[in-house]
Amino acid sequence: MGCKFIVACCHILRQCSRRIHNRASKQFAEEVLKAHNDYRKKHGVPPLKLCKKLNRGAQQYAEELAASRVLKHSSESANGKCGENLAWASYDQPGKDVADRWYSEIKNYSFQHPGFSSGTGHFTAMVWKSTKKMGVGKASASDGSTFVVARTGRILVKRGQNKTNLVITFI
Repeated sequence: MGCKFIVACCHILRQCSRRIHNRASKQFAEEVLKAHNDYRKKHGVPPLKLCKKLNRGAQQYAEELAASRVLKHSSESANGKCGENLAWASYDQPGKDVADRWYSEIKNYSFQHPGFSSGTGHFTAMVWKSTKKMGVGKASASDGSTFVVARTGRILVKRGQNKTNLVITFI
């Protein structure tokens, strides 16, 4: 009787822990989404919606990054299967702070010569007009640092597309 009770208690605790984690993950994703949409609104582009499939992929990859404690883009991103913004911090970073850091690249953006550059990739991904959905994942490493992954559907960049997909306004 004692062992069954302990096993049942462990099962209940595990289920409660999962629910709390899932609720926190959803809350974090919604915080990142809200910040993205606030910035997108400033640039006159439509809001994004969270996508369960992209959330799962982003969460899984955030957990891989946290386990390895190495910040690098995924093979899916490198192969052009998805857009991907990454963030790392030595503390538990709030979602708005992550989005603010990505958006801060606007200061490096050349409004005279619009287009993608390596110093503005996070910013341009945030305000890319044709993007409709995103997914967000966050995981903590054993040292307490956090890894955040934001994924969007495939972003196809073709010659001349910047004019229609990057609605960059002076704000």
